[in-house]
Amino acid sequence: MAGKEILFDSENFFWDFEDWSEEAVRELAEEAGLERLEEDHWKVIRFFRDYYSYNGRAPLNSKLKKGTGLSLLELEGLFPGGLKYGARRLAGLPNPKTCN
Repeated sequence: MAGKEILFDSENFFWDFEDWSEEAVRELAEEAGLERLEEDHWKVIRFFRDYYSYNGRAPLNSKLKKGTGLSLLELEGLFPGGLKYGARRLAGLPNPKTCN
């Protein structure tokens, strides 16, 4: 994918946070039914990545809303699979089932 070998878990989450790339996420988004990632998609994806990089965990919904300026309804509607299995997966965060 995206010109390199990337490992995914059984639910198609990145195995390694560092394997993520914009090119790879575009391919995954297409597979999920998003033909094009718009500005709001990227805002959410980048917020997830920045927050996780700094805090070592995914943001709570309240932090996500404040950090992106979007309502929970808007956030959920942006991604097939919602926040957990859509945005979080595309942002390269670990599978919530395997997080500590």
